[in-house]
Order: sequence, then C-alpha cells, then structure tokens
Amino acid sequence: MRFAKVYCVSGIDTDIGKTIVTGLLARSFAGHSIKVITQKLVQTGCVGISEDIVRHRQLMGIDLLSVDYKGFTCPYVFARPCSPHLAASLEGRPIDRAVLRQSTAELLKHFDMVFLEGAGGLAVPLTEAYTLLDYLQEEKYPVILVTSSRLGSINHTLSALELAHNRKIEVAAIIYNRLVESDAAITNDSRQVFERYMKKYCFSGKIIDLPPLDLSLEVGQ
Repeated sequence: MRFAKVYCVSGIDTDIGKTIVTGLLARSFAGHSIKVITQKLVQTGCVGISEDIVRHRQLMGIDLLSVDYKGFTCPYVFARPCSPHLAASLEGRPIDRAVLRQSTAELLKHFDMVFLEGAGGLAVPLTEAYTLLDYLQEEKYPVILVTSSRLGSINHTLSALELAHNRKIEVAAIIYNRLVESDAAITNDSRQVFERYMKKYCFSGKIIDLPPLDLSLEVGQ
C-alpha cells in the first residue's frame, strides 16, 4: 500500500481523541521503520511548546526533538483557549498559511511522513475568512477522521464526510474512538451508519476501532 506523505488527523469536535490518535499512529508507523513525525497546525490555551506535541512524544515513547524546540512541529501557539482565529487576533499574530506550509515542508526534509493534527473540527476558522477545510483542500491532504459513539456523533460525522466529499478531500480512514462506551446498540449502529456513508461518498478508507487502552505512557518507554 502506498501512503501519502502528510495526513491530517481531524475530528468531529474538540476532545474527541485527535491527540491520542495522532501520537498512536506515529508510534505504530515508527514501529514499522518509517521515519515519521507529528505536527500540530495551531495550539490554543497553551504557552511555549505545544502541549499536544508533548503528548505525541510521550505516546511515541520518545523525548522532544530539535524540530519541536525550533517550532516547526507547531508554528502557532496562543495562550487564549479559544478558536484559532480569535486567539490569533487577540495576540495580534494572524495565522499565515505560508508559514504552515513551510513548517510542514521543513519537516518533510527530515522525515518520510507527517501526521498533522488539526485544531477542532474541519470547519474551524484559522482566520476570519479561511478555515482548516480551505487549507486541506489547497494542500490536497487526506484526512483521518476521529469520531465516537457519543450522542450527536452521527450528525457531526456525516456532516464532516459530506464536507470532505464536496471539497474533494479524501477521507483515508475513520478512527472510531471507543474509549468510553455506554450502549452497545448505539455503538454498533453508529458504526454501521459510518460504513454506509463512507461507501456513499466513495471513500475507500476503513473504519478502525480504537478500544480502551492503557494510555499511561511515559517518555522513554
């Protein structure tokens, strides 16, 4: 199977498991001797090195890298925990798509593959007139979509699939976050709905279950 050089790990909402999935994907590919790195386009509610990048490295079982300290793995970090466009405006540092693009290009000089974690969902605004969806369409990055079985997930997931389909963005996989499950009937039915709509929109990617895991991984393990 031929893999893309960059995959965007997006989700149907905040706190859906994007950070965990990004780190675990990188750990898995690295275990198959692929030189892989993670990146976060924008981090809000943080200062210094991106907290999500730190978590990626923990999940990968490695220390922070020089590209992390240089800011290539997260070119924009904002203190206010809010939408990227607002956080950038409050600090007077507008998000420049050229900076995002250049940061990923720099990583690809040293790594074979980049797992790029988005901020929020696909339609999150990076500026007042430009969304993550716009960026992914321009860069032609395939998406790995993280979803779950919680209430509202069907609506949000199908909306994301339709957005991607209309923008001609490939959905390479759905990661079905099953870390917290309440009702087996709902969980199984939601998965079947996602399968049907992946086929409806002609996405060839699979649905991959993320079962409950021991995530108490420390750097160096």
